[in-house]
Amino acid sequence: MNVIVCIKRVPDTEARIRVDGSGTGIDKTGIKFDMSPYDAFAVEAALRLKEAAGEGDVTLVTLGDSSSQETLRKGLAMGADRAVLLTGDVSLDGLSTAKTLAAELDGMDAELFLFGVKAADDDQQQVGPMVGALTGRPCVSGVSRFEVNGGTATCHREVEGGSEVVEVDLPAVLCMTKGPNEPRLAALKGIMAAKKKPLEEKPAAENPSRVRLVGLSEPPARAAGRIVGEGADAVPELVRLLREEANAI
Repeated sequence: MNVIVCIKRVPDTEARIRVDGSGTGIDKTGIKFDMSPYDAFAVEAALRLKEAAGEGDVTLVTLGDSSSQETLRKGLAMGADRAVLLTGDVSLDGLSTAKTLAAELDGMDAELFLFGVKAADDDQQQVGPMVGALTGRPCVSGVSRFEVNGGTATCHREVEGGSEVVEVDLPAVLCMTKGPNEPRLAALKGIMAAKKKPLEEKPAAENPSRVRLVGLSEPPARAAGRIVGEGADAVPELVRLLREEANAI
């Protein structure tokens, strides 16, 4: 089975993000970038599927600049077979990104197209379903795990109070969320092998963004705490402040 996994390079989720001088971007000084965590779940799911079948091919695809090669190499070190870097601008326009990816994916031979349910930086949850619609493939989002049986995939989605099972015909687009597919750490052998695996770089199809980032701002500083008294005598004043100022009760 051939599987295509679309990934994105994002700032590390533990990095401290600061707005740059322009007010429309982040200060990248000292910031570590990595594969979006939900995309890593998708890569792990693809690798486990290939290992269980004993055959198949896992291809990684991303849109970005040359720095995205590092992220693709990480996926190759985990066990993916090849990678494709579509060089172009990454924007907040989910439809623009989806059209660019769809132009590449539409001609690729694969039974499954996996995405992370959302990117850790923009949190939009748009691209995967849009690619499914643009390429005419059924899409299931919020998938924690799945099994492939012949020409269908049985997808499990965690919902409030239980789980939902959805069966979809292949080829299909699945958007993965956190589940049992905990991403593996690349071993030294995998890291060395990744240097020799094919990584194709080609210009991305042009789909201009229709979304413009007007500005970024950091959250306001938290106000200093206030001591209203001590012991039981302070309770009435505390209750008044919680009700009238904090609107907490």
